Amino acid sequence: MHDLSRRRRMLVLAICCMSLLIVSLDNTVLNVALPAMRRELNASLAGMQWTIDAYTLVLASLLILAGSTADRIGRRKVFSVGLVLFTAGSLLCSLAPSLGWLVAFRMIQAVGGSMLNPVAMSLITNTFTDPRERARAIGVWGAVVGVSMAAGPLIGGLLVDSVGWRSIFWVNLPIGLAALVLTLRYVPESRADRPRRPDPVGQLLVMGVLGSVTYGIIEAPAAGWYSPLILGCAAVAVACLAGLLVYEPRRAQPLIDPRFFRSAPFSGATVIAVSAFAALSGFLFLNTLYLQDVRGLDALDAGLYMLPMAALTGLCAPLSGRLVGSRGPRLPLVVAGVAMGASGLLFAAFSAEASTPLMFAGYVLFGLGFGMVNAPITNTAVSGMPRAQAGVAAAIASTSRQTGGMLGVAVIGAVLAAGTAGGGDFVAATRPAWWIITGCGLLVLAVGFATSGRWAHGTALRTASALEPEPVLSPAPAGAPPRV
Repeated sequence: MHDLSRRRRMLVLAICCMSLLIVSLDNTVLNVALPAMRRELNASLAGMQWTIDAYTLVLASLLILAGSTADRIGRRKVFSVGLVLFTAGSLLCSLAPSLGWLVAFRMIQAVGGSMLNPVAMSLITNTFTDPRERARAIGVWGAVVGVSMAAGPLIGGLLVDSVGWRSIFWVNLPIGLAALVLTLRYVPESRADRPRRPDPVGQLLVMGVLGSVTYGIIEAPAAGWYSPLILGCAAVAVACLAGLLVYEPRRAQPLIDPRFFRSAPFSGATVIAVSAFAALSGFLFLNTLYLQDVRGLDALDAGLYMLPMAALTGLCAPLSGRLVGSRGPRLPLVVAGVAMGASGLLFAAFSAEASTPLMFAGYVLFGLGFGMVNAPITNTAVSGMPRAQAGVAAAIASTSRQTGGMLGVAVIGAVLAAGTAGGGDFVAATRPAWWIITGCGLLVLAVGFATSGRWAHGTALRTASALEPEPVLSPAPAGAPPRV
């Protein structure tokens, strides 16, 4: 695939960006529609959390499986099936008669979505083999998140106010169908030379960890943190995590190869992805509810208020990709951590929501930080890894993002639910949540700085060498040495 013409490579990148657009757009559009959905479906705050987290839970659970499956049976095949499922799930969501059905159809969307992002990143990695060209391509890929953040609130607000919240899912239909047609026509099939074997036990253990943690956090405010239900969720999570740590290292081809995490940049990228996307999901969740439920804005006006954040993300993502390609990941990660931490601090310590200019300053800072963080995460996750394992490495990075997004909504929602229980003030209840977002920004700064230096680069080189498969000896004529 890496011998494709430049025009064909650009088409592959465009198709991959279309798949990311519908997945990212779906999340940002949904956030704006939450208040309208809650009113029509008569849902609780926990119900609104589940419309987001049921999707991200399934997505995070299946990403690694989808990446390894694509490496084994064909990337174009899996990518095409993902587009069909995501588009069909979007149509079903628009027809959901109740909250329960909406959550179920969101899970169908997630099954399709799990086949898109990691496989698309594997396609990009195997298409753009030059490190600088790949970094620029990943910067464009990251800019799509900014475009979705800019377009999502505006499109969602316009559709919710004019047609209704069900129409937000219609946006995915033409993009998904167009991406499917282009994929079948222009994307060549590719597989890993040495595909990994399925690991059903590891897959079930990952689902057990993520599912029990998410369910426990969301339901704890209503059930009680020390109730048998929540303590049982904690026990299941601990048992599944222990099972992963014991079982996976003993497999020749585990679902999550523990050797990946010997690379400090890869481990750092995983932690940064969880922190950054937890901050993003919590930021969007808090601001959507505040702007519409407290300030009384309609969905379109709420989307316009958040436009500065989205615009900065779209502008900074390609710049971050160029910086990573020319100077490495440290500078973008430091800028990202400082900006995201400062944004959270404005709301946590200085009540930024009480002043519109200060609130916009917080939005700008967060957009700047999030725009800078995505390209270093993705580039670090796949750089140095053998191309045969690009799908798995990209899937772990995508899983980290979705896990962060899921935890962000679950934790921030639980904090907010606890603070507003019994009629508590909404703004006062958000203070602890903003401190959590501030902490996520500072974690991005600290981990990014620590895992982007010379020592960290050395661990990445050693890890890549250990992961490189042994050369395969081809038959040679009698009496001649074997050929590699």
